[in-house]
Amino acid sequence: MATVMPLRAAPTDPDLLSEIDAVPGRRLVIVSDAWLPQINGVVRTLDRTRLELERMGLEVHVIGPDRFRTVPCPTYPEIRLAVNAAWALPKLLNGLMPAAVHIATEGPLGQAARKFCKKRKHPFSTSFHTRFPEYIHARCRLPVGITYNWMRKFHGDAEVTMVTTPSMRTALDERGFQNLQLWSRGVDLELFRPRPKDILDFPRPIFMNIGRVAVEKNIGAFLDLALPGTKVVVGGGPQLEELKETYPDVKFLGPKTGEDLAQHYAAADVFVFPSRTDTFGLVLLEALASGVPVAALPVPGPVDVIGDHPCGVLSEDLQRAAIKALEIDPAVCRRHAENFSWEACSRQFLKNILPVARHCAA
Repeated sequence: MATVMPLRAAPTDPDLLSEIDAVPGRRLVIVSDAWLPQINGVVRTLDRTRLELERMGLEVHVIGPDRFRTVPCPTYPEIRLAVNAAWALPKLLNGLMPAAVHIATEGPLGQAARKFCKKRKHPFSTSFHTRFPEYIHARCRLPVGITYNWMRKFHGDAEVTMVTTPSMRTALDERGFQNLQLWSRGVDLELFRPRPKDILDFPRPIFMNIGRVAVEKNIGAFLDLALPGTKVVVGGGPQLEELKETYPDVKFLGPKTGEDLAQHYAAADVFVFPSRTDTFGLVLLEALASGVPVAALPVPGPVDVIGDHPCGVLSEDLQRAAIKALEIDPAVCRRHAENFSWEACSRQFLKNILPVARHCAA
């Protein structure tokens, strides 16, 4: 059982207290196919949101693949998929009811949780973290319309579907998704901060990308750029060995976590983000909090996080953007990141699940 932490907000905050009390038994269940020990933006977001909600006074249970028998995901063995979710998950959920239920992902656990809630007419919320239609298209060329039709049906029964940015809300609204609400992201400003850059003894400037090394991240678009200094990739994934062989001059440093990860962020001179498919890009905030300017494409995610703020350069000419970003003052990047807190992100999540909580109590 999750440990219930003391309220962070003062007891005189009536709005927060009423929101917490509206959740049945002050209990929230989050079902996610992405969970520890996986390392990615979805997992970091869910884990930090869990901690913040516990500090506010909620009892939070995360049901992830670690509780089930799993098999490797095809083409992506680092991700484990629950194979006994259909019969094992209902047993877990029955023991935790009544509760507000949030379904974070559309995988086997998410599908089993949705089936459980629909069968018992128990309201639930969902979130749209990952642009799976584009990811699947990048891997096997399946038309994105087919996958979007399936995902629209999956989320269609939710009281609320949470999306990361206004751009994503507009894009999904145009595809017929309903009941969309914003759930932004935060950054750990204590962990990710400007630090000395001497952890990396490579020729400068250092242009860095951090994240999952997979085809949908479009990392090759970064590695193909004619840039001075050194290109560095931090992270693991199914495309890692292929890119190592194709780009022998690039420094591939593998996955990093905690302090080690934060030190590598801060050691960069520019963070290059070539992805066209991310719904937000938590790594953008982590780089900016580390005092590192961003070069990215003008697509959803970077447009919402950076926009026309001088902390980064957005351009279809990614090479130009990377060179131009070298001129940005690191202090400007840090100040922009300070606008994003995990507490505000978690309060937003809490407000979004209130319709679920009210229907649970009805």
